[in-house]
Amino acid sequence: MALASLWCRGLDGLKAPRVQVEVHLAAGLPSFTLVGLPDTEVKEARERVRAAIINSGFEFPQKRITINLAPADLPKESGRFDLPMALGILAASGQIPAQSLPDHEFAGELSLSGALQPIRGAFAVALAAGSESPGASFVLPKTSADEACLAGNCRILGAQSLLEVCAWLRGEGELTTGQAPIQTPGPTWPDLGDVKGQAQARRVLEIAAAGGHSLLMYGPPGSGKSMLAARLPGLLPPLDDAGARESAAVLSLVGRFDPGAFRQRPYRAPHATASAVALVGGGSPPRPGEISLATQGVLFLDEFPEFDRKVLESLREPLERGEVHIARAARHATFPARFQLVAAMNPCPCGWQGHPNGRCRCTPDQIHRYRSKISGPILDRMDLLIEVPALDTETLAGGGGETSAAVERRVRQAHERQQQRQACSNARLEAGQVDTHMGATAEALALLQQAATRLNLSARSWHRTLKVARTIADLAGHEALEKSHLAEALQYRRPFLEAS
Repeated sequence: MALASLWCRGLDGLKAPRVQVEVHLAAGLPSFTLVGLPDTEVKEARERVRAAIINSGFEFPQKRITINLAPADLPKESGRFDLPMALGILAASGQIPAQSLPDHEFAGELSLSGALQPIRGAFAVALAAGSESPGASFVLPKTSADEACLAGNCRILGAQSLLEVCAWLRGEGELTTGQAPIQTPGPTWPDLGDVKGQAQARRVLEIAAAGGHSLLMYGPPGSGKSMLAARLPGLLPPLDDAGARESAAVLSLVGRFDPGAFRQRPYRAPHATASAVALVGGGSPPRPGEISLATQGVLFLDEFPEFDRKVLESLREPLERGEVHIARAARHATFPARFQLVAAMNPCPCGWQGHPNGRCRCTPDQIHRYRSKISGPILDRMDLLIEVPALDTETLAGGGGETSAAVERRVRQAHERQQQRQACSNARLEAGQVDTHMGATAEALALLQQAATRLNLSARSWHRTLKVARTIADLAGHEALEKSHLAEALQYRRPFLEAS
């Protein structure tokens, strides 16, 4: 047989479209031609495949070899096509049976010895295969198979080498089924009980965790802003199946998915020198940025005003839509960006404004320029704004507060109320859903109207304040959104506005 066909999968953003690998052998001078928009990594497969076939004990056909990767308009990248190309050549030359090849999907990078190497994006590929063809078989390198089997709805088979896959196709052996790694009990997030004092900041952190709200903390150096942010993941409720798969799929695209940490929320803290591409995503082909890698988790931006203004402005759309669309001349990709933003900053350039030591010498103009690095639209998208003041020595010498476990129980209960009421967190409510699910009393709405006039709240701030108040009511176990809940929500918008 001079023609063989089998299936693999490419990567197009978070999608994994099916790719048909067609191999044709013809008489003529020996050559190896790849068509179908292959990237450099795929073109280099010619030498890897040739060496792997020979070193596995097979004969490399001395013919004109043409391999087509269809569809032709989909760019192909990475070494995932090595295994299907090698199998196609062996099948077309009659060295292995070709009848069962179309019944399975294959992906894997080959070493020169014929051993299979892990591939990037195995989880995302398996997730797509399981959703399109439930119960189908997917052959992957053993390490990648253990990762991919967590996606479900797909029979994942793992192999160590090209020779092992060929023996299985001949009926001379069996491939091992992918085994999910033992899940670790969870990351050892720092405990909230280590935080001394800062009762109001601890309260705001609990509200942020319960409703999925964005948070901006400002205060002098050493007041505990970074310490508080690092403890937020330990307060968040467990991920559901859909959220865990979404997070794992994005992390697998860049090779950062740890199967043992499946269902654990990511925590990303990029440096202030990060570029817009690093934060939002981009490149060619488009890759996810930090906001996508933090999906279903926390994105912490320390020294918030030190980020380039254009970088911060690029957060505006993802904060609203929960996804980011990257458009390039030849490629378009959409990645999820359902992250919880936590930012921290100093009150002035030197950081000591309002500190009892009186070391601040910044002029009002310097302070204004420093704070104006954060634009109004970005500030308007922050649900909670809280001052984290410096601690006195008496507080530092005292004990801590509630542990993360105690706070997490209240957060989980509030989260369950939101899921039962609206099937999403309060922060993810659309504008049209706010009035439906708020249940605010007339007194509470009257207070909000007065505050909106006095504080010049925008329509977005109006809705975000209502969402925060709804979360406060959920933490208290109240069905109705009362005046006290709204009054507390409003105070988390006033301090920074007045200080500016």
